[in-house]
Amino acid sequence: MASNSDTIYHVLSYIKAHPDRVIVEPGKYDNAIVMYLDDTVKLGNPEIYFPPHKLMVNRMAAEFISMNNELLDYFHDQTRVKDTSYHELWITTSHLIKRHKYLVDLSFE
Repeated sequence: MASNSDTIYHVLSYIKAHPDRVIVEPGKYDNAIVMYLDDTVKLGNPEIYFPPHKLMVNRMAAEFISMNNELLDYFHDQTRVKDTSYHELWITTSHLIKRHKYLVDLSFE
């Protein structure tokens, strides 16, 4: 598991700022949201957070959640869960090379 990084913050900020450049789907589960962005977007540390054809699962630290609660609430509001409390955030990322997309899956626990 990779350590928490500013990379995740920047990716989520980019997605929020450019919703027209992102495909957003409800997650398979009520507490999740799945997003795809073009792999032409310049991201920091893609080799760590977006491994080709592999999933990178990262449990974000409580400090990350508390420092970025407004940004995270924006994404939580897009899930099918209407309860506003969550204590954990799991982020799964990958590079889907054949689709030319980066995958970002947020799971709020």
